[in-house]
Amino acid sequence: MQNRRDFLKQASLMLAGGIVVPQLITSCGGKAAVPGKNIGLQLYSLREMVKDEGIQKVLEVVAKMGYTAVEAADYNDGKIYGLTPADFKKRLSDLGLKCTSAHLSQTYTKETEGEVMAWWDKAIAAHNEVGVKYLVQPWMATNEQTTLDDIKLYCNYFTSVGYKTAAASIAFGYHNHNFEFREIDGQLIYDYMLDNVSPNHVFFELDVYWCGVGGGDPVAYLKNRPSQFKAIHIKDEKEIGASGKIDFKPIFDQMKANNIKDWYVEVEQYTNNNPVASVQESYDFLAKADYVY
Repeated sequence: MQNRRDFLKQASLMLAGGIVVPQLITSCGGKAAVPGKNIGLQLYSLREMVKDEGIQKVLEVVAKMGYTAVEAADYNDGKIYGLTPADFKKRLSDLGLKCTSAHLSQTYTKETEGEVMAWWDKAIAAHNEVGVKYLVQPWMATNEQTTLDDIKLYCNYFTSVGYKTAAASIAFGYHNHNFEFREIDGQLIYDYMLDNVSPNHVFFELDVYWCGVGGGDPVAYLKNRPSQFKAIHIKDEKEIGASGKIDFKPIFDQMKANNIKDWYVEVEQYTNNNPVASVQESYDFLAKADYVY
């Protein structure tokens, strides 16, 4: 069986040779975006390639696929993917890419509030230099003993962070998985969160796949609470569109009706363990769909 490293090398050669969907080539060697479409990628989709080959190679591959925006998922001590914000931004710009959003988080307790907020101050400054529109907390710690008071504590915490990011003209958001769609004391965690954050300081990045897995209806959430969703994760079990279980057209139709401008492909599992092929297949599916904007 072909191992992952050999596949990545082969895929990189294929991309360099143009063996992908024919499009115009940009001056930086990447592909021009499909006219009228702004397809973003959560870089977590290529996390192992980042580890093995570095962020520069990943960005080159992503640009050649046709993606125009990325959502980062690696921040530590003022650096993004180990790079200074200025260096990261330049590398993106050189390839015709923009980093419009980033996932990052800190575990919060009342006892560590000062330390956590100082961490956010530094993180906000770094990402502001890159020019992101959004900073997104991708999870929160819960278990079977979690109470509504615990969720309220997180809601207050997220609102406090949202005030900080707003001062830098960055929106702060929360990204769901499926556990937010269970009930505590008869209340759905996700609905409770939507009702208990400051809507002017915390938005929600709806992950349509995890919402569905949890029993929620992504279209209904977008329709019923249009002001609380600014960004979307387009996701499937593996490659976008491969499972046949998700009807993406009504989701995109409602996103467009809500005037949502930013959305990101995320691929967490890969057929044949081929991350590059899976991310490319996801792009191709969306590029060909007439309802995608």
